[in-house]
Amino acid sequence: MLGLMARKVGMTQVFDEVGNLVPVTVVRIDPNVVVAQKTGEKDGYDAVLLGIDDIKLDKDGKPKTSKPYAGQFPENIVAKKTVKEFRDFEKEVAVGDVLGAEVFEGIRYVDVCGVSKGKGFQGVLKRWNFSGGRASHGSKFHREPGSTGQSTYPGKTFKNVKLPGRMGREKTTVLSLKVIKVDTEKHLVMIRGAVPGVNKGLVVVRAAVKR
Repeated sequence: MLGLMARKVGMTQVFDEVGNLVPVTVVRIDPNVVVAQKTGEKDGYDAVLLGIDDIKLDKDGKPKTSKPYAGQFPENIVAKKTVKEFRDFEKEVAVGDVLGAEVFEGIRYVDVCGVSKGKGFQGVLKRWNFSGGRASHGSKFHREPGSTGQSTYPGKTFKNVKLPGRMGREKTTVLSLKVIKVDTEKHLVMIRGAVPGVNKGLVVVRAAVKR
């Protein structure tokens, strides 16, 4: 799986190769440093461990984190805030290499994984698209969820019943988004489609698995 960690930085519009004006989400590829490699002989599978965003150092030059966490980074690599494992990485890399937007040159479609926007506590109409009751006077059933259980056996509400509750802020993957442009000088990838997450949020961009 060929992929990198990135930051969602906003939206704009650009002209594609045909001349159409296309709305795009701009994703900034900050330097992804190869922290470690896992092999089938030693670990049972092949993978690459990538890190992003340096952890601040104290006055002694040591990262402000716990020793066990800092111990996974080689001596010549500054400890990173975020570390993610990519299995079966389709690119020859070595520990210490820095990867950027050039990885996505020539790739037409990508999958983007991130944490969706939080909507707070919501009712069943917004959370589950319930139609609700009549809006006329006296219906007494406008936006209520309705019956949730039984009056007799077993006399309880089962799990996974669609009820009001917290909406959003869940791990979400959007498949097969089209790459409109890759700017290697500014480390940007411009993607058409719904990229999950808040502005400045961390996302994982990978080559599409179904394209």
